[in-house]
Amino acid sequence: MKGGQSSRLWGRQSSFTVAALVFTTIFFWSWENNPLVISLLSAQEQFIMQNPDLLVDDPSDSSTLLNPKEELREEDSISHLAEGKDVHETVKHSDGAMDRINMLSTEREDENRVSASSSDRQACNYAKGRWVADSRRPLYSGSGCKQWLSDMWACRLTQRTDFSYEGYRWQPTNCEMPEFQGFSTIHFKLLGLRSKCKMQDKTFAFIGDSLGRQQFQSLMCMVSGGEEMLEVEDIGEKYGLAIPEGAARPDGWAYRFPDTNTTILFYWSASLCDTEPINITDPATEFAMHLDRPPAFLRRFLPQFDVVVLNTGHHWNRVKLRANRWVMYAKGKPVTDRRLITMGGAKNYTLYSIVRWLDLQIPLYPQLKVFLRTISPRHFANGEWNTGGSCDNISPLSKGSGVFKDESSDPVAEGAVMGTKVKILDITALSELRDEAHISRYSIKASDGINDCLHWCLPGIPDTWNELIYAQI
Repeated sequence: MKGGQSSRLWGRQSSFTVAALVFTTIFFWSWENNPLVISLLSAQEQFIMQNPDLLVDDPSDSSTLLNPKEELREEDSISHLAEGKDVHETVKHSDGAMDRINMLSTEREDENRVSASSSDRQACNYAKGRWVADSRRPLYSGSGCKQWLSDMWACRLTQRTDFSYEGYRWQPTNCEMPEFQGFSTIHFKLLGLRSKCKMQDKTFAFIGDSLGRQQFQSLMCMVSGGEEMLEVEDIGEKYGLAIPEGAARPDGWAYRFPDTNTTILFYWSASLCDTEPINITDPATEFAMHLDRPPAFLRRFLPQFDVVVLNTGHHWNRVKLRANRWVMYAKGKPVTDRRLITMGGAKNYTLYSIVRWLDLQIPLYPQLKVFLRTISPRHFANGEWNTGGSCDNISPLSKGSGVFKDESSDPVAEGAVMGTKVKILDITALSELRDEAHISRYSIKASDGINDCLHWCLPGIPDTWNELIYAQI
């Protein structure tokens, strides 16, 4: 009798063991073969799983200093916003999880079939191609676009005498780049108003740091052809972009071209994090820098946008954080996780968080296209900005003219948008080839100073970034 009971008990245990092994095998097979299952995890868990090597403490992250011409700002106006719900939820029950995984597996197979069909039609990788000489460049005058272009970035106003860097355009492999059509050209005036132009009735929002501001000014000069357009309306107040008390300038700018009902705006958010004062009654308060919360500006105005271009990267260092009195937060609390407290870990977690949030928003607004721009390369040689680093080369394409690889040179941005509806604006490798196009040591006053090997001369490389956007809208 005891032997029979023992046999039945052993058989029952064996069945449970086999079932557990089968479940575990199916679960991990589904996980590995269905990237969408990752969306069941929080942004932090996704980032940690996909980027384990980026979470190792980086002893150099506190010494990555940037050009001092890139402003230290008190970011974002004060906002009091309720905590949002978690975007992702965790699998809690095994039976429900298996049903969900099977459902996602079927959906992913259907999506893959559609994606494969779409990719056959759209074989173009805009980041893969070469720079070619073009006598029609630049698209506007660097000395004439005074209405929109900051003097410090208008190299035609400096002591620089060589401008050969202006005479090139980017030609992607296997795809045609449409000719950029501005609003002030004769062609537009004769033909553009008869048929709807690509930018008509659209709002373009650039959100990021000073390089995002360069791209914003570039587009303003491109659409105006560098000509003065008195009819353009300043609508900054509509977006709350008034100059804060005690500040030298607003948190951004917004302009509307009435002939085409086109709005182009820029909002300063160097980290792409929401920031708010920790102690609102203390003028010297530190600011909570929420790594997992998009900027309040983006959350508020996203429904009004048609094209959003995000960028971040060069403000993620200890010097900037201390200067801006930022304290990193996640899930409403100061960050203590050693994997997020590094600059690289915090920045990458932020990218994954904001992309996943946007991925949920895009289906709600059919007109919306969102681009995450990859990092713009720096070209300091023989030192950093504060140790004699420079970028003296003035010969175009001395590093080569083409990009031939399929993958991005910014794997974090590429990984963040993978499997989402957010597009990558991959400009890193093609910009890496253009070290002669930085502002370098040139200035309006022709005084000796620190080289700027971070920002670009305008007209220049950011014009190409905008042409890539124009090709995809």
